[in-house]
Amino acid sequence: MTLASATRRSARGAPRAVGDRPRADRGAWFLVLPALIPILVLSVGPLLYGILLAFTDSQSGRTQTTRWIGGLNFQDLLHDTLFWESFRIGLVWAVGVTLPQFLLALGLALLLNEDLKLRWLARALAIVPWAMPEVVVGIMWRLVYNPDAGVLNETLHDLGLGYGRDWLSGLGSALPAVIVVGVWAGMPQTTVALLAGLQNTPRELHEAAAVDGAGAWRRFRTVTWPALRPVALAITALNLIWNFNSFALVYVLTSGGPGGRTRLPMLFAYEEAFRYGQFGYAAAMGCVMVAVISVLLALFLVGRLRGGDGT
Repeated sequence: MTLASATRRSARGAPRAVGDRPRADRGAWFLVLPALIPILVLSVGPLLYGILLAFTDSQSGRTQTTRWIGGLNFQDLLHDTLFWESFRIGLVWAVGVTLPQFLLALGLALLLNEDLKLRWLARALAIVPWAMPEVVVGIMWRLVYNPDAGVLNETLHDLGLGYGRDWLSGLGSALPAVIVVGVWAGMPQTTVALLAGLQNTPRELHEAAAVDGAGAWRRFRTVTWPALRPVALAITALNLIWNFNSFALVYVLTSGGPGGRTRLPMLFAYEEAFRYGQFGYAAAMGCVMVAVISVLLALFLVGRLRGGDGT
C-alpha cells in the first residue's frame, strides 16, 4: 500500500468518525436524563410556575378565579414597608449567622486537623448538630431558652448573674438568641468542608515553611489560607444562601415574633400564602428574594475573586 492510498483511505474514514459523534452525544443524554428529570420536575418546574404565579392575583379558595394582573404585585411590594423590614431582618440574620459560623468552624477545623488523641470521637461529636432535623434543634433550644426552667437561665442564676430573662420573647434579645442557634446548627457542614480542604493541603509545604522559620500565623497566611480559599469561598456563599432562605428553625423558635423582630422574608411569604391566602402576592415576594439574593451573591463572589487575585 502506497503512502498516497493510505492517506486517501484515512481521509475517507474521517467523516464516519465525525458522524458517530452525535450518536455518542445522544447516548450521553440518555445517561444524564434520569438525574435531569427530577431536577426539572422538582426545581425548575416549580420555579417557573412561581414566577408565572407572581403576575396573577391567585388566592386560596375553590371559588376564587385567577386573573392575569401583570406587575401589580411588584408595585404593591415597593410600598410594603413590612416586607422590606423583614428583608432587612433577613440580611442581618444571614450575615450574623454566616460570619461567626465560618470563623468558629475554621477554628474547629484547624483543631480537628491536628494529631490529637480521640480525634475520631471529636470529629463524630462535631457533626451531631448536622444529623439533627431543624425542628428538633428548634425544640431543643426552646427548652434551653425557657424562662422558667431553661438551662441558660438556671446557669446564670447559679453563677449569681441574675434570674435570667425570656430570651425568645424579648424585643432586643430574640434575634441575637436565634442567631446563636443558627450558628450552632450550621457549624458542622462548614467544619467538614474546611477540614476536607485542610487535609488536601500538602504537609510538605508546612514542613518547608517551618524549616524556613515561619511561625504558626505565617504558615497559615502563606500556606494554609491560599489552599483553603476556594473551599472557604464556596462554603461561605452557600451558607449565605441557605441562611437567608431559612424557615423551619426560626419558625419553631419564635414564629417570627416578638413583634416581627425575627420575621424573615421566608416567614413573611409563608404567612401571606398560607395564613392570608394571597398566593400571587407571596409568589412575587419569592421572585424578589431570588433576584436580590442572586445579585448580592454575585457581588460577593466577584469581590472575593478579585481580592483573591490580588493576593
